[in-house]
Order: sequence, then structure tokens, then C-alpha cells
Amino acid sequence: MSPEFIPPAKPIIGDDERKAVEAVLASGQLAQGSEVASFEQEFSQVLLDGRAAVAVNSGTSGLHLGLLAAGIGPGDEVIVPSFTFAATANSVALTGATPVFADVDMDHYTLDPASVESKITDRTAAIMPVHLYGHPFDVDGIGAVAAKHGVKVFEDAAQAHGAAVNGRKVGTFGDFAMFSLYPTKNMTSGEGGMVSTGLADVERRLRLLRNQGMERQYENELVGFNARMTNIHAAIGRVQLTKVEGWTKTRQENAAFFDANIEGVITPKVVEGYEHVYHQYTIRIAEDRDGFAKALREEYNVGCGVYYPIPNHRLAPFQTSDDLPVTEEAAATVLSLPVHPSLSQDDLDRIVAAVNAIAKAGS
Repeated sequence: MSPEFIPPAKPIIGDDERKAVEAVLASGQLAQGSEVASFEQEFSQVLLDGRAAVAVNSGTSGLHLGLLAAGIGPGDEVIVPSFTFAATANSVALTGATPVFADVDMDHYTLDPASVESKITDRTAAIMPVHLYGHPFDVDGIGAVAAKHGVKVFEDAAQAHGAAVNGRKVGTFGDFAMFSLYPTKNMTSGEGGMVSTGLADVERRLRLLRNQGMERQYENELVGFNARMTNIHAAIGRVQLTKVEGWTKTRQENAAFFDANIEGVITPKVVEGYEHVYHQYTIRIAEDRDGFAKALREEYNVGCGVYYPIPNHRLAPFQTSDDLPVTEEAAATVLSLPVHPSLSQDDLDRIVAAVNAIAKAGS
């Protein structure tokens, strides 16, 4: 009999989350209200060193509204990685601005400052790097390019809850940052996003934009959206927030076990002084990545994922002629292994044994 399938990701929902949701349902106050306000305050204290947090209904909404609140619009260019989920570029395009794609570095899959600088034009308004897989981008390098050219920095921190650079939390470096709360992220609210900012004017516009342009009911100040988070989702998020630190430690311990025992493939690298929170544990397979993934699933019952097989600049909505060789190589070779906190030691041993066996067979 085959061993039980190990999923590549697994949301952890327990009795605490269920009780929190039941309490909101019993209250009758289901839409955005006190639970959302409490979630924002607690997220700020736990993950943002006190920086303001604004809850929205998805990570994509968070990026879109953050860009609008920061003044991005038609005629602007925002430099983004092509090697990421499409929401990063989509959110720029939704403002009427143009996403401009830069290359990444092969060690950490985050924006390469030299490539970014080569993409600067007189229309460049901002750079929006991604803390991909939970490893922070080069904040010093990107910051230096931004300062030199007088452009803003925004953070796509969708996968990086609790990650840090020399002790400073991600989400506190840019004019705004967005954290996704999708079910497979390091913590979830069922669905949702959180936007952080240290700028009072950006915070106020975010709050207006998510609520039809209103601070006071029926006194609409601008054209806005319904991007509100519900109390139901916030209740889940508040419980998860009390657990994410422990889950992160487990992810890091699982990653350390893989680092020490996996052979024959390229394992993740971490910059000294950076804290990686391992939303994904991503290896590189030099030859036949897809065959490697198929063997993991079909021969060893180990789930895995490719994030991301098609670079954004080659997707139908964009279709640019950018030459991004590192992005292309990463898209062809990366493979993410399960690293989630619900893995048992037996699961970890099975994953290591499977990866090592496939790597040895292909050598």
C-alpha cells in the first residue's frame, strides 16, 4: 500500500478558529467592524513594530489600493519582478500604470538592483520588489537605486509574514507593503490581505478606497471600492496571529533539516542577517525539473509545486520582449517542497529520501 500523500501546502484550522467564527456569527455583526479593527491593531504590534495596518479582502486588493493610495496611475511606470505571481504586475496595470519587468538574482529569486537600475526611465514612479518565498529582497541595494533616482519603494510581502532584515521586520521598509492572508500562506484569515504604511496620508486614502470612498457613511470623498474584510475573516486572522510565530519556527526547523540532509540538488540560500520564513522551501533541479516533480508525486506520493513556470513578461496580458535570463532559468528549474508546520518527522524523512533517490537516479 502506498504511503499517505504529503500535500505541498496545508492550511491549519483548529477549534480556536472555529470558536472565534462562531462568536462572530452569534453576535450578528458580520461585516467590517470591531474584529477587523482589533486584527489591524494586533497585526501591527506582532508583525510591523507598530506600523499602521489596514485590512482588505485580498492580497491583490491590498496591492491595488496601496498603489492608488500612494498616487500611482496612468503615465507612471512601476518596476516589478517577472518571476512572481501575476498579481504583482496585475495590480500595477489595474491602476492604469505600466508594469516594467526586471530580472532577479539566482540565489534568492528577488529583484536584482542592477537590473532594476537598467529599467529606470523618466516615467519610473516606483519599484515594487517581492519578498519571494519568504526571503527578503535586497533592501539596501533596492533602496540605494530608489534613492539615487528619486523613486518610491513598495513591498509585496505576500509570502513573508515575520521575515526580517537585521532584526527589522519586512513591511516596514516601503511607503506601503502588502501581506496576503490566502489559505496557503504562513497565516490566513480564510481570504484577505493586510496593507502596512508609515504615512498618515496613505493610510487615510487606503481606508477610504476600501470603503467606497467613505470615512463617514454617505459622505463619499473619492471613487472607491468595496474591498472590506469581514469580521468573520478577521476573527480567523486574529487567532492565526497568535500562532504564526510558532509556525514560523517550525518552518525554519523543517528547512534546516532539509538543508542538512538533502543531496544532489541546489537548496535555498539565505543572506547573512536576513530571516527567511520559508513560505516555500525551493530547490533547483538543473535538468528535467518536470520529470523530477512527476517522480516525487507519482512514485513517492510527495506533493510539490512550481512557483512560477511562466514569467509574467510572457503572460498574455503583458507579452514584452524583455531579456531576463535569470528569470527564465529560475522558471525552468525551481521546485518547491512541502515545508509546512503540520509535517511529521516521518514526513520530513520521506521527503528527504525521495529527493535524494530521484537526484541520485538522475545523476
